[in-house]
Amino acid sequence: MQTTIKGEINDNLIITKRQRIASDLDYLTARLHARYSKMAVGDRAVELCRIQNMADLFQTIYPDKGITDITDFQRRCVFDLISEIYNFRMYLSGPGASLIDWVMTRFQIENLKILLRAYLTNTTFEEVDRYIFYLPGDLSLNITGLVKAESIEEFIRLTPKGIIQDSLERVLKKYNEYRRPFFFEAAMDCGYYNELISRCEGIPKKERDIINPIIHQEIDIYHLMLITRGRFVYNIPPEVLKPLHVEGTRMPKRFFTAMLADPDIASVANRLENRVVDHLPIEFGKIEGAKDNEAPILESLAWRRLCHLSNQAFRKSHMGLGAIVGYIGLRRIEVANLTAISEGIRQKLSPDTIRRHLIIHTDLEVFYV
Repeated sequence: MQTTIKGEINDNLIITKRQRIASDLDYLTARLHARYSKMAVGDRAVELCRIQNMADLFQTIYPDKGITDITDFQRRCVFDLISEIYNFRMYLSGPGASLIDWVMTRFQIENLKILLRAYLTNTTFEEVDRYIFYLPGDLSLNITGLVKAESIEEFIRLTPKGIIQDSLERVLKKYNEYRRPFFFEAAMDCGYYNELISRCEGIPKKERDIINPIIHQEIDIYHLMLITRGRFVYNIPPEVLKPLHVEGTRMPKRFFTAMLADPDIASVANRLENRVVDHLPIEFGKIEGAKDNEAPILESLAWRRLCHLSNQAFRKSHMGLGAIVGYIGLRRIEVANLTAISEGIRQKLSPDTIRRHLIIHTDLEVFYV
């Protein structure tokens, strides 16, 4: 049975009076701090790794939902995240509301990635339908039309007009010989992140200084994946990847271009220490036969830094927009960790092995599995 997001917000009740915004923001952030105390993060996430069966995990996280299937569990985790962020909009206005509106677009893009991948690989809609989240309002998609599209050009015409559609059209013009999911997905991400940076510019400097490190880190994880996957997995020429760079982060274009020319992942990693990853474990790049695991390890370390920055913003801003953006980062990581834990239990992995797959910013050990 499909999970759908129903409109839980009455648009007529969205706050419009300027004098009420501050109190609404205070109320929202106070709720988020209370919610944080119950989240599966840090030591609480580690504790969940000791659970030995699915039923106990489902009961621990969703005691009243009657979940009995791992797919339903993982979908519920994502569904709750989407619903929560969507409802933040009633407490915000101005640049803050604009930013959160765009953050919600990320879920629309993820739906498009699933549908596009299915189209390009001739996967039936029935096989991918269970992974799609039906979003409200402007975030909805013409799913029936997209599924029945007879050409990639028609598929793109049926995507949301504006940044997403423009990004996909550029792929056809610039990368016509590379009609593979990687390029279409990277193009949508590139367009999304450029707009994300633009929307941050209207936020007051005090809050922007707290938010930007999180935004820049997320974009630099995207840059890292362009290199680790595009360059070293798909062997895409550096000049083809360069236009997918997003300006304004801790990985400027000259730096990104230099990494595209690096001979291996270990060389890339050395450039990223104290910039996109906090510290490289001394074992990184030195264990014989572990080359295939270096890219996911490096990406995991980058996500752990995002966890640290999100936690820092959540506590530093306390009652401001930075707390909301930090909270969203922590919630995304919580969902990723719950997914990793459920998959680990399904595969009957040991608690220590599951723990090493968690995104926890205090855990700096490298893992080769």
